Formats: sequence, C-alpha cells, structure tokens
Amino acid sequence: MLLQLVRVRMPYGKYQGRLLADLPGNYLNWFARQGFPKGELGRLLGLMHELDHNGLSHLLGPLREADGGPGNGCAC
Repeated sequence: MLLQLVRVRMPYGKYQGRLLADLPGNYLNWFARQGFPKGELGRLLGLMHELDHNGLSHLLGPLREADGGPGNGCAC
C-alpha cells in the first residue's frame, strides 16, 4: 500500500496529476475534516494523511528511489 503512494496520482481537483505522496498537508487535512472519498483512493489519502500528520513522509523516500523517482520529496 505504501508503494502506491509514490505511484498513484490524484485523479481530480486542485492537485490533479500530482502523486499522492506529494500532496500538501493542508490538502490532506481538508480531506480529513470533510471526509475521505470512498474506496481505494480514500484509503490511500487517509494513509498519506497519517504519514504526513505524524512526520513520517520521509519514509517514502526509499520507495521513490526504488521505483525510479526522486527520493527527496520533489514533485518533479
């Protein structure tokens, strides 16, 4: 499930096309207040919110590198 955060892109909204792992904390907090969407996307957004809220987003760096992406949190 963690690997999906560095592979799946936000399908709609203000941050459409951005990797879930690169969504800003305030956007994830908004979803947490309003309610996450149903299904897999909602589960992934909820997981990303927990990682971000607890300061654990850096744990995704090695997964990015293993998946061929930048490991520094860059949305490049």
